[in-house]
Amino acid sequence: MSSLTQRGLKISKNAIFNLFINRATKLLGRPFKIITILNEMADKLASEESKDNKFKQLFDVALTLVRLVRNYATGEYRDINNSTIISGLAVLLYVLSPVDLIPDFIPVVGFLDDLSLVSWFVGKFQGEIVRFSEWEQRINQLPTPSMAAGDPTLPAVAEIGHS
Repeated sequence: MSSLTQRGLKISKNAIFNLFINRATKLLGRPFKIITILNEMADKLASEESKDNKFKQLFDVALTLVRLVRNYATGEYRDINNSTIISGLAVLLYVLSPVDLIPDFIPVVGFLDDLSLVSWFVGKFQGEIVRFSEWEQRINQLPTPSMAAGDPTLPAVAEIGHS
């Protein structure tokens, strides 16, 4: 996997990827456009070709990256550097783009540069991805108001409009 990461590092230093960094920087202030791109990315990752790929773990992390950028764009998660979000969004734009170093229409090899770049991102920003995943788990474990109604250890929730 380290050679995959090394390839990703080379791609991250390529002039083509720099175009995606610039595009991601411009998109940072346009959350609705980011959400549209993220939905396209999630669809691409969920395609049939992706499911059988031996790099499924990277696809799972790429989906985590999609959720990370989505939560940043919606303002729900901000405990991250702007440069990390810009790099993450640039990686997603690169993966989504049909124009990259190795075109995606070439079977297997077409996704190798995409996977390499995701692998590089994961290696470089692993701490921030782990922190986001932990935040996501905490948020998903928060009790809903319906759960709180039957639990005496949780504070009571007043119902408005009932006498």
